[in-house]
Amino acid sequence: MRYSILSFDLDGTLVDTAAEIAAAANATLAEFDVPQRPLAQITGLIGSGTRELMLKLLEQTLIERPLRAAQLPVDEVLGRFAHHYGVAAGSSATPYPGCRETLARLRAGGVRLACVTNKEQRFAARVLQTSGLDDGFELLVGGDSLAHKKPHPSVLAHVLARLGGRPADAAHVGDSRIDVETARGAGVAAWAVPWGYNGGETIESAAPQRIFQSLPEIAAFVLAANRAAR
Repeated sequence: MRYSILSFDLDGTLVDTAAEIAAAANATLAEFDVPQRPLAQITGLIGSGTRELMLKLLEQTLIERPLRAAQLPVDEVLGRFAHHYGVAAGSSATPYPGCRETLARLRAGGVRLACVTNKEQRFAARVLQTSGLDDGFELLVGGDSLAHKKPHPSVLAHVLARLGGRPADAAHVGDSRIDVETARGAGVAAWAVPWGYNGGETIESAAPQRIFQSLPEIAAFVLAANRAAR
C-alpha cells in the first residue's frame, strides 16, 4: 500500500485551539448579557465550524433563558463573534507534539498534504500562520471554501482532484466522528488521533480504521508503507 496524499483536520488534530475559541465565544456572550460558558462545554461543541458553535451556544441560551434568547439579534451575535475570533485566532493556538516535524518528514518523503477543516478559511489560515504550519501544506480547505463542508464526501473529492490522487492512495486524519465519516464517504482511509475534540465521545466509538498515538507515528507508518510498496 502506497500513500500519495494525506489530509489533516486542524483543530484538535494538529493544533490545540480550544482556549482561543472559548475566549472569543465568551467575549461575544458577555456583550449580549448572556452567561459565559466553561471551557469544557465550549470545547465539546468544536468541530462543525465557528458559526455552528455559536448557534449551539445560543440554542442552549434558548433552553435556559428563553425570554433573553428571544431578544438576541442572531446575525449581530454571529458578527460580533467573527470580530472577536478574528482578533483571537492563532493567539494561543499550540501545535501538538511533533506536528511540524511530522509534516516536514511527510513532505520530504513525497507525500502531498492538505489541511481540511470546518473552520472558516480566513481563521484557519491565521492559525496555520501563527503556529508556523502554513508552509506544511499544498492545499488548505476551509469550511466556507466549497459548497459543502465535512462530512460531505465532495470535500475530500476536491482535495484528490486538486492534488492528483485516487481514494485508494489517500488517508484523512482527524480527531472526531465528523472526520471519520468524511473519510469513509470519500473512500479514503479513515485515521484518527485520540486527543482533540470529539463532543465528549472517545474516538474509538467512531470506529476509524487506525488510531495513532502521536503525530510522528503517522509519518513513520506512511513512510514505511511507501518504502515497502516500491
